Amino acid sequence: MDFVELGPATASGGSIVSASIKRYMSTRPAWVTGGDLPFQREDYGPGRPVPFTGTATYGGHVYAQSGLVAAKCFADSQAAAADKASQKQYGIHTIHGYFAEAGSADRPFIYEVQVIAANAGFHNLLVTVRQPVNPSMNSANGFFPIGDSKLRLGPVCFTALVSFRPVGLSQVKLQEEPPQQRFRDILSTRPPSAWDPSPLSNVESVNAQLPTREPGTFPGLHMHKVDLSAFNNGKPLHDRRELLLYRLLAPLPESAGPSMHIMCHAFEADRNSLFMLGNHAGFGWDFGRAASLSYSFIVHVNPQDAVMQYGENEWWIQEVSFPRVEAGRGVVMSKLWSPAGVHIATEYQDGIIRRQWREGEREGKL
Repeated sequence: MDFVELGPATASGGSIVSASIKRYMSTRPAWVTGGDLPFQREDYGPGRPVPFTGTATYGGHVYAQSGLVAAKCFADSQAAAADKASQKQYGIHTIHGYFAEAGSADRPFIYEVQVIAANAGFHNLLVTVRQPVNPSMNSANGFFPIGDSKLRLGPVCFTALVSFRPVGLSQVKLQEEPPQQRFRDILSTRPPSAWDPSPLSNVESVNAQLPTREPGTFPGLHMHKVDLSAFNNGKPLHDRRELLLYRLLAPLPESAGPSMHIMCHAFEADRNSLFMLGNHAGFGWDFGRAASLSYSFIVHVNPQDAVMQYGENEWWIQEVSFPRVEAGRGVVMSKLWSPAGVHIATEYQDGIIRRQWREGEREGKL
């Protein structure tokens, strides 16, 4: 998630386009979804349903990094302000992201951040993301050189609206019963680490081809999937659930602050989400396509309450449900729960989800 701040954008004559727009560049390649699957790319096709092609990056990367650059821009503006309102403690409140183009792992993301509203109790920032039209000039050592920021940029691949709220006092705390209680009969059958690692790709046809169940190379977090097959059996789509258990692979540096922890939660919640929906929609053995369109993340607690402690027993829970599928799209909703059973955030994602087309199915009226 490393990035560097760039200078302001300049016109061809060297004049600054807008000093109010802050620019940043990612310095490391993003993780590629399915990059650790033991299949060749050419294996994809009818009868060989490996739903990954090319170098498309994991959408959670640009989403989480957009939140981080917005937090950096916001923190810098607060530090430069002299009024008393700037002394308040703020945290990420919401992120509403929209995916327009697939990301490429062989070039950096270039972020432009501008303030939309600076109300003392509700700051809003717009993040616009693009990538160079050509690969990095030199990424052999795993880092993008700063010169990549000078390359000609392609179309906008992602945009996000990020809001910040000051720390607040709770007059009342209300939430439903946590999954630690509702699913205690299942969760108590084994320790968290004894559940299978979260699949490399949570598509039934792909999982059936995997020779072993390995944890894979997903960055930053240990993730395990609870077996809820018996619980889900016979239930309609909207009543089914998935539980993912996750914890940090290593401690985050203290300098990272709560924003990094919040974006780790958002980064985790995006993993395999539409693939899980595809399985429950009956597409697991005839998988066609999945692609995120929009992704909203709402933080319900003060920022410090979303901080993840590092430890073998510090397991958080992602509780996933699937409210709707129609018109080639589906919705995934996740509630994120702390080890103590506090509902800290909710994710709501809409995306394309399709099985493979059948002969004659696309003809005539849709």
